[in-house]
Amino acid sequence: MRTLGNILWHIPFLGFLTAAFYWLLGLVLTLLVVTAPLGLGLMEFGKFLLAPFGNEMVSKSDLDMPQNPLWRAYSTLVMILYLPFGVLFVILNALQVFALCLSIVGIPVALVIAKSLGTVLNPVNKVCVPSEVAEEMARHNARAEIDRRRG
Repeated sequence: MRTLGNILWHIPFLGFLTAAFYWLLGLVLTLLVVTAPLGLGLMEFGKFLLAPFGNEMVSKSDLDMPQNPLWRAYSTLVMILYLPFGVLFVILNALQVFALCLSIVGIPVALVIAKSLGTVLNPVNKVCVPSEVAEEMARHNARAEIDRRRG
């Protein structure tokens, strides 16, 4: 089913062009150095868009990836400056999701765009992982929450 979804995403709806656009935009922003945290996140988002059915975008902090505190602080600053643009992009993507849901064939593509709204709003410090990894992280976090509530 994932393969069929990815084919539908790429063939009639040209998802590979969207992936290439975000990846190249991320590359340009990374080369500008000042916007590197944003660029790296957009490059990961472009990687996600190459196979959106079967992958998830997760935060590096959810993966417990070690990060330099200075890089984290700088990333937060860049994220705050990007926020107005992110809100605009989310509104445009939400309108696109609504329009795609008007046809049956557009619903799977609308799901991809809806699934990625959080990343469009804030691509900083996000990575693309297989869905199985994201599911295992959710299970682990749920188990930790249960243990915390039990005492």
